[in-house]
Amino acid sequence: MSLCKFYGYWISTALLSVLYLASAYMYATKGKWVREALTELGYSANNLVPFMVIVKVLGPLAILSRVSVPLSDLAYAGIFFHLLLSGLAHIGVRKPAGALPAAVGLALLATSFMTQNDARDMPSPYVQAAAL
Repeated sequence: MSLCKFYGYWISTALLSVLYLASAYMYATKGKWVREALTELGYSANNLVPFMVIVKVLGPLAILSRVSVPLSDLAYAGIFFHLLLSGLAHIGVRKPAGALPAAVGLALLATSFMTQNDARDMPSPYVQAAAL
């Protein structure tokens, strides 16, 4: 086990989790502002915000707890698509600065995903496939 990859995993995973949990907190406490921001991106946000609060808490929880490797891998996939679509939505409305948190999140996600087998006892079969 590489010590650099071990720390790389835990630091990137912790920072990704903080990013998501801070976002969930903002969604829960500043609902009106979040709905207006999502409307500017072209989304009908009335039903989206409560769902996103739950998803933004459960995703990092599934990765950190690792109660199930398939569930953890599913959380990685969900977060990947969420960050990708979030960044593209900001770029699509010509607000590229709004895509910066998504870009940072994607970098943290890639680091966390690619180094998880070096830090966890139960390996993910998808890491080896992604490395090929």
